[in-house]
Amino acid sequence: MNNPDRDLTSDTTLEVRSMSRRFGGLVAVDKVSFTVQKNEIFGLIGPNGAGKTTLFNLITGLITPSIGKLIYKGQDITKLRPHRIAACGIARTFQNIRLFGNLTALENVSIAHHIHTKSGIFKGILGISPASIEEKLTKNLSLELLDLVGLADKHDRLAKNFAYGDQRRLEIARALALKPQVLLLDEPAAGMNPNEKADLSQFIRQIRDRFDLTILLIEHNVPLVMGLCDRIAVLNFGQLIALGQPAQVKQDPAVIEAYLGE
Repeated sequence: MNNPDRDLTSDTTLEVRSMSRRFGGLVAVDKVSFTVQKNEIFGLIGPNGAGKTTLFNLITGLITPSIGKLIYKGQDITKLRPHRIAACGIARTFQNIRLFGNLTALENVSIAHHIHTKSGIFKGILGISPASIEEKLTKNLSLELLDLVGLADKHDRLAKNFAYGDQRRLEIARALALKPQVLLLDEPAAGMNPNEKADLSQFIRQIRDRFDLTILLIEHNVPLVMGLCDRIAVLNFGQLIALGQPAQVKQDPAVIEAYLGE
């Protein structure tokens, strides 16, 4: 269960400040503001088309806001490119899985870790020292992450041959290889059965604690979100309609009308 007594007074890690995004005449995100605290598991829910993934794309630099700012650990990172945001410590998974299908699980994870190596991936492939040393360390770290997500015995399989749930776990391992401080998970439980969802909830807590992470997640499975998250933000038609602890949010009349139902 989530902990309602969890200390949320620590330093703010991420601040979304009056952020909007327009696509022509469509306002996908409309003046949304909230803060996320260090080590918090923060849920983002709402109906389809509410603007949740667009907001993730804004946070990770895939698109730029029409107005508003993104503040990370006190620094304005609104205009940074995606690779710069990743280097700052913000990683994500995607609603539509984006693995390198023709590469192995090990290669998928290793490529992500190369953002932290000094010699670069090409020297590593050529075996040029000290690149070869870094490459060995990268391989060991990648195998550890694959073991963490339960895929170590499949490290040499092509990603495109993995079952859907395993692809989800591989994508999380790849995101962790970036050594993030903030991890964004876009519908991590999609396509999973009830037992897998229960395991996923425990796994998210585990990686939060092990890697000292702050986690934001989009998820349509309401019981999972309510049981896992410290706080929840609810979007509807691009607007923030509720923000608070799960017990508060699920009693909010606007949330019931827009998303939860009776």
